[in-house]
Amino acid sequence: MNAILRLIFPATPSGAGTSWLLLAARIVFGTLMMTHGIAKWQHFATLSATFPDPLGLGSRTSLVLAIFAEVVCALGFITGTLYRLALVPMIFTMCVAFFSVHGGDPFAAREPAMLYLTVFVLLWIAGPGRYAADNLIARRLNR
Repeated sequence: MNAILRLIFPATPSGAGTSWLLLAARIVFGTLMMTHGIAKWQHFATLSATFPDPLGLGSRTSLVLAIFAEVVCALGFITGTLYRLALVPMIFTMCVAFFSVHGGDPFAAREPAMLYLTVFVLLWIAGPGRYAADNLIARRLNR
């Protein structure tokens, strides 16, 4: 259990310079991801009938899951709240977009999903840095 908690809530945050860079990346890429999710949310009624259903869950359910990953999880990613857990649905969504939804498209159409996927995986590995809500949680857990 301790290993899982250390993975989710790192006890030793990165240095200040690295942490500022990680914060900037979280804000930029999280906000960009949220714009996709908010657009889906705003057009929910129209999209729910035609949204791709690569997992066989139904268009409406697939759309709800995409919105969850792109809005709710992106918010957690930006603030550094349950950072690595928030990244899992975002990474999964980009894998589905790249390999399944746009799998037959030319690479130029698949490229945005690959860029997000790469950034999210690298940031999952790097951790949230010092300036994340998870560090407050980690400090309380370590007391």
